Amino acid sequence: MRLTTKGRFAVTAMIDLALRGRNGPITLAAISQRQRISLSYLEQLFGKLRRHELVESTRGPGGGYSLGRKAAAITVADIIFAIEDESVDKGEANATADAYAAGRCSTDELWASLNRRTVEFLDSVSLQSLVDEQLAKGVKIEDEQPAGKRTPVRPAAPVKPLRVNAPNSVFALGRMLATKR
Repeated sequence: MRLTTKGRFAVTAMIDLALRGRNGPITLAAISQRQRISLSYLEQLFGKLRRHELVESTRGPGGGYSLGRKAAAITVADIIFAIEDESVDKGEANATADAYAAGRCSTDELWASLNRRTVEFLDSVSLQSLVDEQLAKGVKIEDEQPAGKRTPVRPAAPVKPLRVNAPNSVFALGRMLATKR
């Protein structure tokens, strides 16, 4: 199992989605702005999360992403494995660790054991527990307006064009100076 920034960003975005997704789909643009993660990067991450059915997408006005299943049923390991290497799942990671354990020297056993315990630990941490930790720390969740109840944007008052009494070309300037003589 590889623990990278990509996985960290995915877990962070999923926490954001779980915290705020009770009122409907959340846009990636909103997550991007709050978490300071590139929108194009989030699009790549959420494509993988959607393929693993961790999130669902809703198209159209008021669309966005919501959790694919309850936050208590999603583990950090699920998120990491969905993002990192789509060909490896938790079972394969444990099998790889066991293969290393049967290897040549004692350090292979050490790394295999570490990998196995890392997977076990991340599999024991649910998305819901991370959301609960954030709420316990006092994270404020601003009320996002549902898609159907957006505040209308008032058109700006019409701006009257300025009347400029100046020539608009070199030729007009020449005519103006010629008439003043």
